[in-house]
This record gives sequence, C-alpha cells and structure tokens, in this order.
Amino acid sequence: MSLPEPEREAEAAAAIGFDLSECVSEPIHRLGMIQSHGTLLAVEAGTGTVDTAALNTRRLLGIAAEELVGGPVTRVLSPEHWAEALQICAEHDAASLVLPVSIDVAGVPRMFDVTAHRHGDLVVLECEWRAVAAPRFSHFYQGVRRALTRLRSSTTAVECCRAATREIRALTGFDRVVAYRFDGENGPGEVVAEDTAEGCEPWLGLWFPASDIPPQARRLYRDNWIRLIADVDDTSVGLHPPLRAGSGLPLDLSNSVLRTVSGFHLEYLRNIGVKSSMSVSVLREGELWGLIACHGYAAVTVPPEMRAACEFFGVAFSLQLAVIEERERAEAHTASRGRLDRIVSRVTSDLEDSLLAGDDVFRDLLDADGAVLCRGGRTTISGMSVPPALLETLRARAEGPAPGTVWSTDRLSEEPDHPGGLPEDGPAGALMVTLSRSGDFLAWFRKARPTARQWATDPSRPVRVGPRGERLTPRGSGAVFRAVVRGQCLPWTPTDRATAHELWRTLTGLVLRHEAELAALNEQLRITNSDLDSFAHVAAHDLKEPLRGISNAAAFVIEDAGAELDATTVRRLHTMRRLAGRMDDLLDSLLHFARLGRGGLHRTRVPLDRVLDSALDVAGERLAEAHVRVIRHDLPEVYADENRLYEVLVNLLVNAAKYAADQGDRTVEVLVDTLVPPTGGPPRRTVMVRDNGIGIPSDRHEEVFELFHRLHGQGERGGGTGVGLAIVRRIVERHGGELWLDSEPGRGTTVLFTLGEEAEGQEREGQDGRGRDGRGRAGRDQAGRDQAGRDQDGRGQGGRDQAGG
Repeated sequence: MSLPEPEREAEAAAAIGFDLSECVSEPIHRLGMIQSHGTLLAVEAGTGTVDTAALNTRRLLGIAAEELVGGPVTRVLSPEHWAEALQICAEHDAASLVLPVSIDVAGVPRMFDVTAHRHGDLVVLECEWRAVAAPRFSHFYQGVRRALTRLRSSTTAVECCRAATREIRALTGFDRVVAYRFDGENGPGEVVAEDTAEGCEPWLGLWFPASDIPPQARRLYRDNWIRLIADVDDTSVGLHPPLRAGSGLPLDLSNSVLRTVSGFHLEYLRNIGVKSSMSVSVLREGELWGLIACHGYAAVTVPPEMRAACEFFGVAFSLQLAVIEERERAEAHTASRGRLDRIVSRVTSDLEDSLLAGDDVFRDLLDADGAVLCRGGRTTISGMSVPPALLETLRARAEGPAPGTVWSTDRLSEEPDHPGGLPEDGPAGALMVTLSRSGDFLAWFRKARPTARQWATDPSRPVRVGPRGERLTPRGSGAVFRAVVRGQCLPWTPTDRATAHELWRTLTGLVLRHEAELAALNEQLRITNSDLDSFAHVAAHDLKEPLRGISNAAAFVIEDAGAELDATTVRRLHTMRRLAGRMDDLLDSLLHFARLGRGGLHRTRVPLDRVLDSALDVAGERLAEAHVRVIRHDLPEVYADENRLYEVLVNLLVNAAKYAADQGDRTVEVLVDTLVPPTGGPPRRTVMVRDNGIGIPSDRHEEVFELFHRLHGQGERGGGTGVGLAIVRRIVERHGGELWLDSEPGRGTTVLFTLGEEAEGQEREGQDGRGRDGRGRAGRDQAGRDQAGRDQDGRGQGGRDQAGG
C-alpha cells in the first residue's frame, strides 16, 4: 500500500532526522510579528480602545506602542476616519479594504494607506506609508483592463493560466510569475504556466512537494486572495503586548496583509534565490485550486492599490477558470449524452442484467476499466475483477449519504478505509454514486496509469540541512529529478461526476416508473386472484350439495331396489357413488386451496421440532405402514405461521411414505441449512425434507406443483387428488419464501423451501401470537382428528390423498 504524498515526504524527512510535522503544526497565523514596511493597530470596535500595537509605531506613527495600547485610537486617526473604518468593516465583514488617510506624525502630516478588516471584536488597522511616487490606479487601469480582456478570450484552462502569468508580470514587474496547480487538497503542485525575465531558469512542468505549502498555509491562501513578502531578509516587528490578556495567545493575524511568514518558508525562498514574493489565490467552488506565484530577485514593496488590482485580477481569473471548466463540462456532457441514452434505452425491470450487459458501453461512459452494481444484496460486476474487501468498503461508505451522492478518488490506496492487499493490476481509483442509504451503490473503476513527473527536488529527500540549520531546502541547485508516480489512475473529472449523477437521476425516474407500473399490475392481479379465489370457494361449496344428493340417491336405489336390479345396473350405481365421493374429495381440496389465498398468516417464532412432532402425529402411521424411518436433526426456531407450516410438513412426510423406494432401507429426514436459493441473492435459512424414494425426472419437477396433477395413475402409489404439493408451494409463497426440488429417479427427492424470514422476521416478531395461542396445538390436534376421521369414513383413502397430494 503506497503512502499519501505528505506521509511519504514526512517519512523521507524523518530518515535524515528532520521532523516535518513541525511545519504542519506551526501556528503561522499567530507568529506575533509583522513585516517592517508597515505598522499595525488592533482596536476594540465597541470602545475605540487600542488593544494591540506593533512595536514600530513610534518610527512610523510618532507614538510608541506602549503609549498607544489602552488609549483611544483617535490619537492616531481622526474621529471621521475611525468612523469610516468602522462603517466599512460593518458593511464588508472580514474583507480588507484600503483607506487613504492623512496622519499627523510629529507635527508633519503624512499620507498612509490604511487597510482595515474586522476580526471578532477587533478592527485591525494596518498602516503603510504612501510614497509620493507610488503608482495610482489611474496609472495601471489600462493594463488591468487589457489583462481582463485577454483573460476573457482564453478558451482553455492552460490558455487562461498563460494569460494570467503574462498580465500579472506586466502589471507588477516581478522577475518570475508562475501558475501553480495543486494535485488534490493536500497534494503536490505543478507549474502549468509561467512568464519570466530573460535568463531565468524555466520551471514549466516541474512538480514541487506538498510539504512546500503545508495544510495550514493552504487554509490561509483559501481565506485571503493575496499575500506579500516584501523582503525575505526583513527584520520582523513584534507586537505589544505579545500575548493578549483574554486568550493568552498572540493576536490572530489570519487576514493581515502585513503578517510575517514562517522561518521555514523564508529559508525556502532564500534557497531558490528569491528576495521578494507575492501570491494570488485561485479558487474553484470555494476550495484552493492553485496560486499565481510571483518572485522577485530584489526587495519589492507592492503598494495597496496595486495589490487590490492583483486581487481583483485573481477573482476574475478564478471566475474565468470556472466558466471554462463549466463550458468543457457541458461539451463533454453533450458528447456523453448519446452513450447515456443508449444505456438508458436498454434498461428493463431487471436493472442488474440490462444495465451491465456484456458489452463495454456502460464502462466507456466514464472511460472506466470496470464497473459494479450492488443492489438489494446482489452484486453484478462488469470488466475488471473487484476484490470482495473493496466492495465491502464501498458498501460501508455508501451507507448514510443521501441517494445520488457522488464520491471519487484516483488513489484508492491513500483512502483511510482502504482494505489493503489489492493486486497491482486491480482498481487504483473509483467513482461511486449511492443508490440508497442501506449501502446500495453503482461504481466505476480505473486501473493505475503510471505517470512520469519532473520534480524540482529529489522526492525521496524533500528536506536538507540548510545554511541556517534544519530548514526546508527543496531546491539547492538547478537539478531536475524524474520519478514515476504509481498506484494512481487518471483523475475523475467534474464531467465524470456530473454524468454519473445524471445517470442516477435518470435511473431513479425509470425505476419509479417501473414501480408504478408494477404496482398497477399487482393491483390488477390482486383483484383477479381475489375474484378467482371467490369463484373457486363459491363453486366448490355450491357443487358439494348436488353431489351429495346424487350419492344419496344412488345409495337409496341400491338399498330399496337392489335385489330387483341386474348386476350391471348395481355395479353402475356403486360406480356413481364412488365417483361422487371422488368429486367431493376434489372439491374439498379446491376449497382448502382457495382458503389459503383468502386467510391471513399469523407468524410467530415457533420451534420447528414442535411443528414436526405435530405433523408426525398425523403422518407417522402412514410412514410406519410404508416402513419409512424418520431421521431428525437439531432444528431451530423459525418465523412462520405454525398451522400452515404444520400442513406443509404433513404433505411432504405423507409424500415420502407414498413414494418410498420399492426395496432397501427407506428414510426421510428433516433438517435446516443455509443455502443460496436458485434465484440467487444472499444465503438464506432453508428447510429441507429429504427422502430416498423413487425420485422425480428433472424435466417434470414443475409438473408436480400443478393443481390436480399427478405423475402416476389414479390408483397407483396410494392415489390422491394431486393438490398436496400445490398447497405446499402456495403456503411457502404466502410466507414470501421460495420452493424448489433436488431429485432424480432412483436417488430420492429433496424438497427445499425458505420462509421469507429475512424480510419480515425482525419487523413482526412477537406482534401476533394467534398462530401459537389462537388455534395452537388444539387446532392442529383437531385437524389431525379430522384427517384421521376422513381416513376411516366412507371416503377413506381420499383423506390421506389430500394430506399426501
């Protein structure tokens, strides 16, 4: 597993005895010093009392800091200027604004540019002496206007960066101006454009380590558009008091234009021969995209009006970059629209199979090497292999965020939840869109693309011991170091993210439409099934009485006139009675089958052992007659309607007796295991009833579940109506489970079924005890007695047929 860029640099620095964490943890916004070309006053906004003053106020303002602190600010500013500063800070919050102010210094009026900003309960005033020859905005207005015009004409990000470096250098006169783009939030930076004075060593295309600009410095760049260092050898000026009374900390100078910088950074600038520096921040969507870095080989004090113009240019540059990226995103989205439409056009209700079909269209949508859809416990993979550990990591990451949230990384190995141990040819980057809060997601993967980089320093030694002790010394000569970046894929673009979100939005609409259509079809089916159940119930009930009349009439004829009838007529009357009884059995089965569709389930936690005992009370005698031995295993509790489950076991046990082997040891066993159903999905708890009987041909497995269908003749294998297994399937499906067979002729039959416990067990557990107490054992005992009664009455065999199917 490769380390993130900052961690690799820290490891390399530690190897030579330098603690790079000192740079990362240094409180650069509270160094307690400012640059000496200006001075500073921090004033309580409510009272106008000076809270903190720079120690050079006597030289620049004519009054010592010790005298100013605790006194009114109006000793320096006129009441009108102080009121104006307060008003500007109130209107613009933390923004820094410049006021031209005349201050009486030792009886001589002098012009200052006063930069004011609000920080908490303080107004921070930074005063810089305005030189008589300092350029005014009118002097460089045309240059700013020209720069903005050229910026607007740029059509690509690189063109925009080239125009920015050229125009900023023309405005400021610095010797080198570079556009510096960060690779990620805390990654290294690349020089993507530059404009230099003659004789300067080219930096275009060079990469600089992430440690050059630590995280806390990046935060300050994000919050402040511009940063100036007038002279790297300047003697910084302290503050009075050095620590504020309320906090015990130095004054927070986060938004100060005069704030001094870290000694580490000054050593860095000296090492590359820079005497002065200015940085203009480039933001994208509120985050730091990069910097326009200006370097001078002599000390340079950029006046506030020039800094304001550069800051304005930086804002315009950031906006132009956003416009260019938005245009590129729109063009790329238009180009991908055809592929997106092609994918959506083939989506069916089976989202997994239709979305990730065998071709590359889905992966090509985002120029990916692989893709995966994890939905409802089912995982479908296309293209490259994805390790299960990575899928589990992504599933955990997908839990919680709102559906449609897009997350991406081009360095999976640097993510904190990375599972590790991934193959080198496996996924290096991923883009994921969440489908639900339960961990469903759609993701694309890219392989690693080794990239050659030219470094301005040896990346294995980002720190050296400098002439002033242990300091960052990343570039001690003109040497260029070449290295190959591994474990990183091509970056995911904003267009990729937008396309993934658009696909999610379109799929969501399709799924909702399919769900609405399915709900309508289900409602029609429910009405149809209800009508069929009602018809079957009424028809069976109403037909029984005529049959009973026919059977009784035949019995009366035999009883009253049997002696006077010939043998053929008597035989035909007996046949009439037998067929009427058979028809009555079929109607009983039809009534029972119809009731299964009309009544509700009463599910509860029930020991399967107890249900099996009850089923053997009825089926045991039939098994004993067929010499079938019952093998029972340790059986758990299940979440089911106890009476219906009892009926399932009675049918299956009686079938084991009816279709037992013709010779040898005859057995039937009941057990529970965790298996994957034939329809797929996660493993589920499965009840199995296995016998070693005559078996069923594989091409006739479905036939045995058809209503009134038998594989044997009417009088063979104990007869029956052929409704038993149809009843079993209906009961299992009412539970939300699945039923299937494993059987071959001569090798016995295993009936396997689930009970839908995963979907409903936890929700409804214990809510309804009627399955155990409402009818409970007494209900089954009565059912057993009814069964036995039918076995012994005139219809005899038919009762067992119903139980056995």
